[in-house]
Amino acid sequence: MKVILLQDVKGQGKKGQLIEASDGYARNYLLPRKLAVAATPENLNTMKQQEKARKAQEAAEKAEAEAAAARLKELTVKIAAKAGAGGRLFGAVTSKEISDALKAQFGLDIAKTKIVQEEPIKAFGTYELKCKLGYEVTGTLRVMVVEG
Repeated sequence: MKVILLQDVKGQGKKGQLIEASDGYARNYLLPRKLAVAATPENLNTMKQQEKARKAQEAAEKAEAEAAAARLKELTVKIAAKAGAGGRLFGAVTSKEISDALKAQFGLDIAKTKIVQEEPIKAFGTYELKCKLGYEVTGTLRVMVVEG
């Protein structure tokens, strides 16, 4: 019996996948637990439309990520920080501060979890950080830490 999975089923397949299951397994386990629906022409059509919509949304999100990466290349975020003797900062510049500064200065909303810092910024200067924007798109962000 052909069924379309509504959820991931261990050992069978992923959500939205069309699989061949034995009649008893499908009727007694998958269908009553709402893990799958029978592969009728109507359900197959619905599955194809959902797949098409999901691909279109993924393409739009990837294009948006690429546009954000291109915009990040042109920007330099300025962050004011307080420092003691020798130019060492009190504390460090965090990815949350960088994310907030991006939003305040340029209106660009990038989550702090997407900003990758190999080591904390603890001194004045200009730094280049990577931003993982999703869909294997990474951008480079310049951060200038100034006395403030």
